[in-house]
Amino acid sequence: MKKPEILVPAGSLEVLKTAVIFGADAVYIGGEAFGLRAMAKNFTESEMKEGIDFAHAHGVKVYVTANILAHNYDLEGVRDYFKELKEIKPDGLIIADPAVFALAKEICPEIDRHISTQANNTNYGTYKFWYDLGASRVVSARELSIAEIKEIRANIPDDMEIETFVHGAMCISYSGRCLLSNYFTGRDANNGACTHPCRWKYAVVEETRPGEYMPVYENERGTYIFNSKDLCMIEHIPELIDAGIDSFKIEGRMKTALYVATVARTYRKAVDDYLESPEKYKANMEWYKTQIASCTYRQFTTGFFFGKPGEDAQIYDNNTYIKSYTYLGWAEECDGNTVTIEQKNKFSVGETIEIMKPDGRNVSAQVLRIVNEEGEEQESAPHPKQRLQVTLSESCDMYDILRRAEDTK
Repeated sequence: MKKPEILVPAGSLEVLKTAVIFGADAVYIGGEAFGLRAMAKNFTESEMKEGIDFAHAHGVKVYVTANILAHNYDLEGVRDYFKELKEIKPDGLIIADPAVFALAKEICPEIDRHISTQANNTNYGTYKFWYDLGASRVVSARELSIAEIKEIRANIPDDMEIETFVHGAMCISYSGRCLLSNYFTGRDANNGACTHPCRWKYAVVEETRPGEYMPVYENERGTYIFNSKDLCMIEHIPELIDAGIDSFKIEGRMKTALYVATVARTYRKAVDDYLESPEKYKANMEWYKTQIASCTYRQFTTGFFFGKPGEDAQIYDNNTYIKSYTYLGWAEECDGNTVTIEQKNKFSVGETIEIMKPDGRNVSAQVLRIVNEEGEEQESAPHPKQRLQVTLSESCDMYDILRRAEDTK
């Protein structure tokens, strides 16, 4: 049974390192241009080099997104960008546009070319088309069922890889090709500037037909008719592996290190447990579900994997996330029980927090002391991005995540 790759997103160098330490086999990132997450922090050239070097030192691959649908004015910039990437040496490029694909093949043929989900990859003929042009991997459209993916696997070359989204936000449009942002805000979703209007609050009125209403669920605040649930396939690892999927892709390049650590660690353990013993996987299911529910999410769905989603795949009464934990920081340096962090959210001396470790443990610890860069003690840490030395009641290791449980009742 082939072991699938756990592919994890990273929007910053901090998150990339977290993904690597918490179980990713590969990480996908975006540079400062030509990717579809313009609102993410993204990577400068020097950060990308440092991140790739760090990942490779830990045996982890890095793929770089270049998946815009290019206009004429983009092409020369793409050419220059690929010349830079040729020197940095990522393991793969994620591409949607045929012209961008051709430039990658010309300029850096030694870097694997992966076809983005934006290219609407819904059948084995499309996979073979890209394979014949030199692609090593295709990212399947989110609209495919497991049965369809299994049929694709049976009809493409053995050395062609299938990458499939298994966790994260679902776009309401077909394979991510949405025009809502363009029309409402003038910001192009297909060139990285999506404003996510599918998550906004709406009230629908039929102006020319008084008394006729769309069958839309709503409350006093309006309705969230485009607000899909988040994809989660943690309970269906056997079916995904049986379908012949080579890479399990997690969505979320704009997510925090806490989110990435949680999802990477959980899917890593679930896959490893299943390959060791299906019984062990079943026995640990409640742990996986509890861990996944501990990071920020919207309610879960299995998307299109088991057929066309019904009305229960949407959230009609709100557009808010469920948040069980607050991210406090990650351990940049450790000296016994004292850890150096860049603080992300407020916490105080005397609070009980958790140290989240890559091996699956969550260790409760009390905050005993907080010291700022000037050597001054603080009772609390109210200002984000402060660099602090925090003394805890339990020992901490480099790259551990600090988080605080929240009362969600």
